[in-house]
Amino acid sequence: MQVINFVTDWYNQIMKTDKKFKRSACAVANTLDILGDKWTLLVIRDLFLGKKTYSEFQKSPEKIPTNILAERLKRLLSADIISKQSYQQNPPRYAYQLTQKGEDLAPLLKAMLIWGNQYIPGTISLQRIEKIIARRQAQQRNRQ
Repeated sequence: MQVINFVTDWYNQIMKTDKKFKRSACAVANTLDILGDKWTLLVIRDLFLGKKTYSEFQKSPEKIPTNILAERLKRLLSADIISKQSYQQNPPRYAYQLTQKGEDLAPLLKAMLIWGNQYIPGTISLQRIEKIIARRQAQQRNRQ
């Protein structure tokens, strides 16, 4: 019983809300504040798959609504997970890319793929995704 009380007290002390956090100092809660909706990780997935522009994101099979896509891109920009570069002035158009912080989400996406392949029959395999990424990277190298 003493161990449980100690762990509970420790957890409550750590989880006290600090002014700089929305809810608590918990890393999971704060990560979910940035990534924890049904659209954000799909945008990040698409960036890993080589998509760069607003119109390319809109062509994804999940059909993200335009207002939600715009908001998620702003959120990812403000969190320094992606960056953008202008490629057209009139009308303004941007190409998006993952920052190092965004690239560091690869293990998270890979874990989700592995879990999904194991527990959700018929999902696209990790091996197939890796082939798609390798093909896109080769195409980008050839363009340079």
